[in-house]
Amino acid sequence: MKSFRLVGLPYEPFAPLFELDDRRLLERGAMRITADKDFGYPCRVSLSDAGAGEELLLLHYEHLPAKSPYRASGPIFVRRGATPCALAPGTIPEYVSRRLVSLRAYDAGHMMRGAAVCGGTEVGHEIQRLLADATVAYIHLHNAGPGCFSCRVERFTSEEGND
Repeated sequence: MKSFRLVGLPYEPFAPLFELDDRRLLERGAMRITADKDFGYPCRVSLSDAGAGEELLLLHYEHLPAKSPYRASGPIFVRRGATPCALAPGTIPEYVSRRLVSLRAYDAGHMMRGAAVCGGTEVGHEIQRLLADATVAYIHLHNAGPGCFSCRVERFTSEEGND
């Protein structure tokens, strides 16, 4: 039986950016932010919201770099020292379930094969529905209000065949 896993970004490419001063960050189109509340600063590495007082970078990220008409990029937040997320298959974290989410399903050629917008509590159901199409290779989740990339969804099949 097929299932899915939400995957955050690796921290390593972002770590050196935290050592840049604000001027150098701005030269790269990025900026340092301090979260002023416990919700509203979703880290794309940890797949959790930063807490009030935490340091983040707001920067441009190309989440679909493929040579495709759907090539895409946009702003993301990354927390200083974020630990990469390792969710169990089928798990939808609060980071997703608290938001209105846009799902975009792509095939191996990076062409869109399906899409949906739903409340975060319905995301698991929509992922399963989109993955029922065997041509779907992966799904991107976006925070529907601001339209920002949230995370990637990959197919997951356990070695035993039981998810």
